Amino acid sequence: MTQTLTEELWAAVEPVYAKILDHPFLAGLTDGTLPRAAFRHFVIQDSHYLRDYARALAVCAAKAPGEAEVRAFADDAIGALAAEQGMHAEFLTAFGESAEQAAAEPVLPTTRAYTSYLLATVYGGSFAEAVAAVLPCYWVYARVGEQLLAKSSPDPLYAQWIAVYGDEAFQSVVRRVLALTDRLGEQLSAAERRRVHEHFATTTRYEWMFWDAAWRGESWPV
Repeated sequence: MTQTLTEELWAAVEPVYAKILDHPFLAGLTDGTLPRAAFRHFVIQDSHYLRDYARALAVCAAKAPGEAEVRAFADDAIGALAAEQGMHAEFLTAFGESAEQAAAEPVLPTTRAYTSYLLATVYGGSFAEAVAAVLPCYWVYARVGEQLLAKSSPDPLYAQWIAVYGDEAFQSVVRRVLALTDRLGEQLSAAERRRVHEHFATTTRYEWMFWDAAWRGESWPV
């Protein structure tokens, strides 16, 4: 039986996803031992990331061939900004900080590299390539949310983060994007399929790197 495109893509990144689940950042979320400094780093860099991710989703909307996809990606772009302004604002309040203070903090190397790759791909590639590049931020978070939701966390702040991505509302959005990806997969040339695989694998690796940067307390070395 022929694999769907999403089955192909996930099979190729299974080893990366296993490393994501094993990462001490996620282990610390679920057992409550994650240092607040690591979570603060993540939240601030995620705020920077989501502003550019929203732009990437808006480009997907602009390139979409059908009205339903235009509306869906435009709504997701708005949702990404709402998440940055809403959920992150609550987390920053817990740290005794404001959104303005967070926005003034520098965009750090991994965040800059990830968003630069993302924006270059969505602007320069086909619609299918653009979808492949933005897909891991949907799909990896959905899978991680599913895994962590059963454990949750004794820390209410971390439990709140887990609940957002394990929630059925988010999972249903991800299923919609996966269904679109499979429809696109039926029309791809061999060359475009290779590019789709490359972009998906690259941004999946960036997802691991993003958590790892927060865990390490990454900063600009010079």
